[in-house]
Formats: sequence, structure tokens, C-alpha cells
Amino acid sequence: MKLTPRARFSTICIHAGQEPDPTTGAIITPIYQTSTYVQPELGHHKGYEYARTQNPTRAALEGNVAAIEGGRAGFAFASGMAAIGAIATMLESGDHVIVTDNTYGGTFRLFDKVLQRYGLEFSYVDTSDLGAIERAITPRTRLLFVETPTNPVMTITDLRAAASLAHAHDIRLAVDNTFASPSLQRPISFGADLVVHSTTKYLNGHSDSIGGIVVAERQNDIEWLGFVQNSAGAILSPFDSWLVLRGTKTMALRMQAHNRNGQEIAEYLARHPKVHKVYYPGLPDHPQHDLARRQMQGFGGMLAFEMGSLEAARTVLNGFRLMALAESLGGVETLVGHPATMTHASVPPERRAAIGITDGLVRISVGVEDVEDLLEDLEQALAGVA
Repeated sequence: MKLTPRARFSTICIHAGQEPDPTTGAIITPIYQTSTYVQPELGHHKGYEYARTQNPTRAALEGNVAAIEGGRAGFAFASGMAAIGAIATMLESGDHVIVTDNTYGGTFRLFDKVLQRYGLEFSYVDTSDLGAIERAITPRTRLLFVETPTNPVMTITDLRAAASLAHAHDIRLAVDNTFASPSLQRPISFGADLVVHSTTKYLNGHSDSIGGIVVAERQNDIEWLGFVQNSAGAILSPFDSWLVLRGTKTMALRMQAHNRNGQEIAEYLARHPKVHKVYYPGLPDHPQHDLARRQMQGFGGMLAFEMGSLEAARTVLNGFRLMALAESLGGVETLVGHPATMTHASVPPERRAAIGITDGLVRISVGVEDVEDLLEDLEQALAGVA
């Protein structure tokens, strides 16, 4: 099952990093649930010594996602936040990082509440504005950390332009690609040095695993991330690695359904008289709609809409019957949430207000159900709003 250099995306998702089991011929990578490996003699082993350092199931996933993203190597971690933390270990005290202002609340919490204690400095800017990025650069800037589309107001950053600007100043570009998934966007092809995912979301796709991964392109980053993964030990388990491998095989198919349903629901909400505003890059009135069309292969299943008040948002969220009120995103089932009190509760209210995360904002991770059922659920939930 050797992939040709011209293998296309869905084929890569299904086969990359995986060979039939050499012992049995099993077509699915086994779950190597072991802590250690017997060595035939002193000083010689079969490529595996200790499961924190190497595991065949995890290695298969890392090779798979690296190929999917078009990078040179992948490193799987116990969560998306552990993966972002591993990227942060590339920095030293006194270094400066530019971050997308509307980044995920957990990322902000890690940067603002934890890593600042170790002498790192962070500036939060609208990375869709290249001028804002350039004005934020200092002689100590070492990393540009971009999330695109952003969580939850779906702002798009021009990755090619951001990479060019970063590299002109000898700055690495890291991209959180969780919201788009590699099906819709592959940042390394636009010049990114590092791509990070919460594998919990679209890569896994089934709401049954927590994990994270970093895909790297530079050799020195690859060497460092491998060292940190082993040294810090926040590894993805064999079973979770196996679950994500199962997920990537169907990702291309799932994302087609997420795209279709997301577009229909965004268009429905944009027409609804009780909805004040819809955030979705597939709508023509989105500020970066044309950029999204050039940079992405579809607009995804994530969107947010403004109800105007906390009470209206609460009525809608409590009124859903089919859609589930829950944290997380990217699963086959539709999940709804309230960013101000859930995903972005750790962000100060004044910062939330500045980036558009109001008390009336509702986020939807649109699943792959029959869209007519989702639209009916939206209709009855919105009917309860005065």
C-alpha cells in the first residue's frame, strides 16, 4: 500500500503512515497497549524502547497527520493545549509572541495566566489586518500564533501574506488549524512553519477522544518537539491515537457534509428576523469572504450568531431539542454553546466585548445530521424568543 507522490487528499487520509500489520496482515493499525518493549540483547532493540518515547500506534497517527497537512513530521500530545504548550517551549524568557486577538479562551488562559509567569510577552492583535501584525513586531518577537478561522467570530487571516511578513522578520508562523481542518485548509502550503490541532475536533470527529498534534516543517523544530514530547511526557495514548486514525479515514467525507449543512444553516439564520448577525465565511457579507474562497476548500461547519441579549441567547440554547448544549466542536453531532460563559469564560469581559464575544452570541458546531432536522430544531428554538 505505497502512496505515490501524486496521491490525492482522501487517499492520503486513508493510507498515509499505515501499513498492514506485519504479523497478521490486519489492515487497521493495532492498538499497541504496552508500556515497554523486550530487547533481544543489550544495546539492541527493534526501534522501540519505552512507550513514552515511542509507540507504533502513535507513530502511525503522527505520520498520517503530517502527510495530511503536508508537513515533514507530527507529534501527538494528550490534548490540544498540551500541543500548544509544546510549541511554547521553543521560546525563551524575554521572547515576544503576537497572537490572534480572537483566539480560543484556553489558549489565552495558557498564555496570559501561565506562560507570562516565565517571562514571555504576548500581544493580541487582529491578524486579519497585516498592518496590525507589522506594528506589533518588536526586536524580541519570535512567534506569530494565528488562529483562522477564529473561535467563535470566524475572522480569517491571509496565511500567505502572514507567512511572508513573519519570515521577513525571522519570525516563525504557527497556525491553529482546528476550526478549518486540513480538509479545508493546509497552512504549510501557504508558508506556515508549524500547524497545531486539537485532534479532539474534526480530525477525530466522533466526540470520543481528547488529544492534540503539532505538525512541523523545519528540521530544528522537529528535533526539539521530539525531545520535548519525550522529556515532558504529555503523550497521546495508544487508544486515543487509534481513535483519531479511525477519524482521519472519514474526515474528507465528513467535512463535505459539515460544509453543506453549515452553509444552509448560516443562510437560514441570515434570513431570520430574530437573528441580528451571523458569523460565517461562506456568506457574501463576511468581511473576508473572498479571502476564504481563495484560501479554503469549503467554509466548514462552524458558525456563530448574535441574538442581541443574554436572555434571548439563553432562550434559544435552552430551547434546542436535537442540538446538544455542550463544550467542544467538530463531532458528527451538532453542538451548541455560549462562548461568553463556556469556551471564552477565562477571557476578561472587556476583551470579550472588544472582539465581538457578547452575552448574546451563540456558537454552533454543525454536525452531519439531515439538515432539515437541524433547521426544524432551529425554527422551534427561535420561536421561543420574544
